Amino acid sequence: MKNVLIVQPISEKGVKMLTNEGYNVKILNDYSIDNIKKNVIDADAIIVRTAAITKEIIESGKNLKVISRHGKGVDNIDVETATNKGIYVTNAPESNITSTAEHVMALIIALSKKIKNADLSVRRESFDNRSEYIGIELSNKTLGIIGLGKIGSYLASIAIKGFRMNVIAYDPYINEDKLSLDIQIYDEIDYIIENSDFISLNLPYNENTKDLINKNRISKMKKSSYLINCARGPIVNEKDIYDALKSKKIAGAAFDVFQTEPPPKKSPLFELDNVILTPHIAGLTDVSMIKMAKHSAQGVIEVLNNQDPTWPVNFNS
Repeated sequence: MKNVLIVQPISEKGVKMLTNEGYNVKILNDYSIDNIKKNVIDADAIIVRTAAITKEIIESGKNLKVISRHGKGVDNIDVETATNKGIYVTNAPESNITSTAEHVMALIIALSKKIKNADLSVRRESFDNRSEYIGIELSNKTLGIIGLGKIGSYLASIAIKGFRMNVIAYDPYINEDKLSLDIQIYDEIDYIIENSDFISLNLPYNENTKDLINKNRISKMKKSSYLINCARGPIVNEKDIYDALKSKKIAGAAFDVFQTEPPPKKSPLFELDNVILTPHIAGLTDVSMIKMAKHSAQGVIEVLNNQDPTWPVNFNS
């Protein structure tokens, strides 16, 4: 019997897929490194959400054949060690496209309509200062998307079809001729930075994207522009963006991800009234949680049945 270790609880529909295959499933609530190491010894597969799957954990899994990520990003998994040991890493890149794009759009709307501060004003019984919360109409404003993959493309469709926004984008891997939407593609990130009213980051974190949005690039943003990051925290230099927000060099920002998660209790970002913060929930909806569970379970089943996985991270199928 194959043993599957689920490091953090997932939807029962994903668990049922595994048990229907006859697998023995163990679900952990304590996902400390020591506890995972103790429980991975006999595991053939791991399904993980956000917990760290380190080199020592992987090396403790003597029977390990696949590590399946419940979601898209795999920066919490030591992919190099897994690859060196011949262990598949799979993910679920199509499970939270809609939920993440919708969350980005929700943050754009919240920023443009000053919803956070207007809400606080009402709660403080300040109803006569409505002129402080005059919003921005999104129609004909320019949304700059850095990273036009599945999430970025769906976000573009929402912005164009739903809000009549202009969309410009940077993505060196996109063939402009294959785009079905009216999106202008540019070869330079800085063009997007300089010409957008709203900038959305929708790209993976790696050594090339670390601190991509830094003091130099922030200085090129319009004073009236907003930055939204629902990708990965380290893509934005938090000190540099804090300084810009504090000094009102840009109008505002919204972050669902942070350099350190959770952010420190005394993060300087908490002091600012022109930033909206959410706790890495862009990809979490009723539908996406089921999809992530089922797609990550699918990766495990495919590998354990000696099939090429649908969504391999480290080995081409």
